Amino acid sequence: MDKYIDLHLHLDGAVTPDIARKLAKMQNIALPEDEEELKKLLTVQEDCQSLTEFLKCFDLPLSLMQTAEGLREAVRLVADNIRSQGVIYAEIRFAPQLHTQKGMTQEDAVNAALEGLRKTELKANLILCLMRGEGNEEQNEETFRLAKKYLVEDGGVVALDLAGAEALFPTAGYKDIFKRVKEAGIPFTMHAGEAAGPESIKAALESGATRIGHGVRAYEDPEVVKLIKDKGIVLEMCPTSNRQTHAIPDMSKYPLVEYLNQGIKVTLNTDDMGIEGTTLAEEYRYMEKGFGLTIEQKKILLGNAIDAAFTTQEVKEQLRKTIV
Repeated sequence: MDKYIDLHLHLDGAVTPDIARKLAKMQNIALPEDEEELKKLLTVQEDCQSLTEFLKCFDLPLSLMQTAEGLREAVRLVADNIRSQGVIYAEIRFAPQLHTQKGMTQEDAVNAALEGLRKTELKANLILCLMRGEGNEEQNEETFRLAKKYLVEDGGVVALDLAGAEALFPTAGYKDIFKRVKEAGIPFTMHAGEAAGPESIKAALESGATRIGHGVRAYEDPEVVKLIKDKGIVLEMCPTSNRQTHAIPDMSKYPLVEYLNQGIKVTLNTDDMGIEGTTLAEEYRYMEKGFGLTIEQKKILLGNAIDAAFTTQEVKEQLRKTIV
């Protein structure tokens, strides 16, 4: 089996129908008995028009993770699932503020996820997401506080992220909090250049991000492409996700290989494998068949992922030995 590394994987987006059934049974939550009906609720439709529409698919998986038990088991089940698919290292991201609907605090959510992490044999870490939105400043501050409190180099919470509806809530609006994140010494990535253009990537770079979630639309501004290359910024690219959310109008021009050829540090990831109905192995096959990704380029992508991982040098060395 080939080996893979996934740096951009959302916990709620990685819940497959099989995992959803296990989480629901454990918590006595009723789900549609019909497999097709459940699949429709969990996976994005082919005629999805935008990222905003795509985000609606998260409602069901999130409803299954509103207890400590549900969240803990979700982390374990997702980690075990991707491990069975050949993933040897993953960074699983989630927003603690989205798991407080039934009385859990954000801190309870973080602890539940950490417990789930300890129950899997997969080498994995957690990224906490701040959320774009209106009126959730306090919740974002709390997530920031928890990241400071629980931050480790490996084996737990290793970084922060900015996620959510990028087109509605511009990246530039989060510069202040990420300036403080940087001052606190917390590593971070930011979703940018997905539903919004290169100006969003520029704002993320000005905030001090060393990794960009997606960054697919950088090509719209050659100056931003040059900036990414010169600064050694890592792009966490997710082709199936970008196709389904129409982040790029013409997938035949998907720029991953082009970025790679230009010397940009690209990585290949799933984003929301449950919602998209994909795996990381399928993402690689998609790039091989449609874009001529070579074995040599695959090694470069994996090497980039190891270099960019929010973990220790020791773990990176172990991963390098594993993928040789």
